[in-house]
Order: sequence, then C-alpha cells, then structure tokens
Amino acid sequence: MARIAVNPELLVWARLRSGRSIDALERLFPKLELWENGELRPTLKQLEDFARATYLPIGYLFLNTPPEEHLPITDLRTMGSKERVRPSPDMLDTIYICQQRQQWYREFARSTKEPPKAFVGSGSPADDIVYTAESIRHEIGFDLELRRNMRTWSEALRYFINQADITGILVMVSGVVGSNNKRRLEPEEFRGFALSDDLAPLIFINGADTKAAQMFTLAHELAHIRLGRSVLSNSQPSLLPDHDVERWCNQVAAEMLVPREAMLSEYNSGDELHNQVIRLARVFKVSTLVILRRIHDVGGLDHDQFWIEYQNELKRLQRLPKGDGGDFYLTLGARAGKRFTRALITSTIEGRSSFTEAFRLLGFKRMSTFRRLGHSLGVSF
Repeated sequence: MARIAVNPELLVWARLRSGRSIDALERLFPKLELWENGELRPTLKQLEDFARATYLPIGYLFLNTPPEEHLPITDLRTMGSKERVRPSPDMLDTIYICQQRQQWYREFARSTKEPPKAFVGSGSPADDIVYTAESIRHEIGFDLELRRNMRTWSEALRYFINQADITGILVMVSGVVGSNNKRRLEPEEFRGFALSDDLAPLIFINGADTKAAQMFTLAHELAHIRLGRSVLSNSQPSLLPDHDVERWCNQVAAEMLVPREAMLSEYNSGDELHNQVIRLARVFKVSTLVILRRIHDVGGLDHDQFWIEYQNELKRLQRLPKGDGGDFYLTLGARAGKRFTRALITSTIEGRSSFTEAFRLLGFKRMSTFRRLGHSLGVSF
C-alpha cells in the first residue's frame, strides 16, 4: 500500500486550524500521533479523509511548510481584552462561499444590464448620523410608521431583510457553513460581514445569533455598504467600539432602527424600566436590546446601569426557545439569499449556468431539491 510523504508540521497545523480536539481526530485516525511524529506516513485515502475532517483542501497538505492564512476582508471586530486568535475554517469558508456567490451575481448583473447601485459607497464616516440613518431607511423602505403596524419585531426583521433584498442587496442569513448542519457558526467569533460591490453588494448575517441581534447586525452592515467597505464585524447594541468606522456604523444602526427624536417623544422616565422596554420594543418593532441601548443614548440609564440591564436581558433572550427551524426550502433560500437564489435558478433553467455550478453555489446535489427550492421562491419549471 503506497504511503504519501507529507511534512508532519502540516498535519499538526491542519489539526490546530480545524479547532477539533486531538481525541476526536484520533478516534477517526488512530495512527495520527505516529503521522505527526513522522514515524508513519498516511495513505492517499487516509490523507484525503484527514483533509475533509479538518475542513482543508487536500492541496494544502502537499506544501513544504504551513501557510499563513489571512482574512480576505478587513477585520473590524472589537475583541476587548481578548487576543485575536487565528480565524476558524468555518468563518473563512463562509467568507469564501459568499465571495464566490458575489462573483457569480456580479457577472449575472452585467449580463442582464442591471444598473450599479448608487447607494454603495455614497457615504463617509464624516456624514451626519441622523441624515445617514434617515437616508438608508428611505432607500430600503423601512420607515417607522410602517413598522408600527406590524405585529412583532420578528416580523419586522423578516420585512427588513426582504426590503434590503428588493433594493438590490444580497442578504444571506445562515448559522452553518454552506448547507453543512454539522459546522455551526459561532456568534462569539463574528456576527456578520459586508462585501461591498456596486453591482452585487452582499451582507451576511450569522444565523446562529439571536434574532434580536440579527436586526442590529443588518442595520450595521448596511452602514458599511453605504461606506463602500468590505469588513468583518461583531456589532452589538452594547458595544461602543474604539474604531471610528465601527462606532459610526453602530450609531447609524441605532438611529436607523430607533430615531432619537421619536425615542424622546415616546420615552417616559417615570415608567418602570422593564415595562417601558417591552412597550417601546412593541412601538418601534425592534429587540429589547436595541431599546435598552437607546434608553442609554437619551440619558435614561448611565453606563453601569445599562450594562447590567443589557446582560440580564441578553440572558433572558438566550433562554427563549429557538423554534423548530421552519420550512426547509425557505431556510435554504435564506442561507443563499432570495435575490441570489432566484437569479441562479433562473439562469440555470435558461441554460446560461450549469446545474453543476448551481449545485455547488447552493450547497446541495439533488435535482428534486433544486426544483422545490425554485417553486418555494416562485421560480417554477
């Protein structure tokens, strides 16, 4: 049986990069310790299996030395006192998948003569917060009066995503890598990112995060699209980032969701805090976390009070049931984004794209799934 010469350092690097424990990998590869010590070489089949288990293209294992991986977009995450750790393969693969989808849609938009999106890159961090927030609300069609008539802020979130999609932004919401339910994304690592492009602006929202956090992430990443910047974020209503751009985007997001003047007219400092938070969340159709942030912004809570109340409310939200996952095909559509998915299915039906390419970009292999996904999005054939 032929065995493959591979630098043991690459095997150790691949294991550490994957984030999987050595015990878990040794259950799959009992001779892993011998491979890493250079006492035994793996077969090609074993090396292929090891590459899959560590989420690594096998070609990396034939390099002379471990490569130094860099994030393909600017990292503006606030880490606090924590040191930056190497990016996980889950996060990297998610960014790469979205970049591939964006590249496909850019070419599709060119072929169908879609006009460039004028709002992409039209702003600056020096722009007025209130003006910018109002402008984005107008462009997206997410005004306050419309939200008041919705039943819940979860409904408002779905509407917000749909409006951004209609405006021309590829919005993708997923809690896993591609369609692999075994590779769950960690909100603690990142909450979202923006990939700026005047033909195919893209926003990714970490669907493993709470619904409450997802609305703020979308608003925050819309601000990045306005600036024309491709960045990785872990935006939260509680954060006051050190980075000027992140601080500006957080302020725009908060003002976009809950305008300061409207907040001042609705806020009653004499009400009990919990009751007021619930009432205002219903008025503005945003999460209670965003309301707490805005109460702090208008002087209703000092910094220490805000932090205590925010952490308590976050724990309460995290204890709420997650739900049953909803309709499988609607989930697939959300993961790749409705605008992108409809365009890809239409292009494939018309013969401009191959089924192989469509399956690769959507993350499944069955024709029946392709048909039913198209039907769920109103594209039948």
